Amino acid sequence: MISILVWPGAVFGQNFVATPAPFFLTGPTRLDPAWRENGLPPDKAVPRTRFEPAALDGQTVLRIATDRSYGVLSHDGPAGGSLLSWRWRLERGLPQADITQRSGDDAALKVCLFFDQPMQDIPLLQRATLLLARRSTGQALPAATLCYLWDSRLQPGTSGHNPYTSRVRYLVLDGPASPPGQWVGHRRRVADDFARLFGAESAQTPPLLGLAVGADSDNTGGQSLAYIDALRWNP
Repeated sequence: MISILVWPGAVFGQNFVATPAPFFLTGPTRLDPAWRENGLPPDKAVPRTRFEPAALDGQTVLRIATDRSYGVLSHDGPAGGSLLSWRWRLERGLPQADITQRSGDDAALKVCLFFDQPMQDIPLLQRATLLLARRSTGQALPAATLCYLWDSRLQPGTSGHNPYTSRVRYLVLDGPASPPGQWVGHRRRVADDFARLFGAESAQTPPLLGLAVGADSDNTGGQSLAYIDALRWNP
């Protein structure tokens, strides 16, 4: 499930400082406390995705494993540059997932960006739904979320909106032909991708509230395993 309704509701506006890889870690066995693990509300009874340091190819990287679970690892703050880069590696995907359907809305690997899009730019019905969700959850849900995906079904370049909400939109970077068990690097100009997915609503890229990495397999009941490393902002 790729949903804005699980945003942790943190206080935004902290300084966001780019750090050397591994960006998520403060050592070989410890996650950086600036990154917070979040899952679905307790009443959903869904286990959390596991995020933990792992040794791979002589380096310490972030391991992301799901088992019928949901979770994101999130960090608050504005963008530290115009380009976002990282490398990721999928070991075991989710062939049953179908992000175009609610019943299959799972992702083995994703990087998501949260934007403070002006409310006046959002279509009226979606604006009303977002405001209702904010009131009912008590969370400062982002007005626009862009997720980069490694998907087991769709081809790279495929884009669309989440089946639960149009305020979350995705762009597939790696698909079924992408090599499993190998590192794949990406470098994205965030403004260009925001314009592609939300440009019909907003002429300019709004301020970034934060970003997250995650994976989930709660809808399809599957298991996945992936790694990510060297997530950083570049000028």
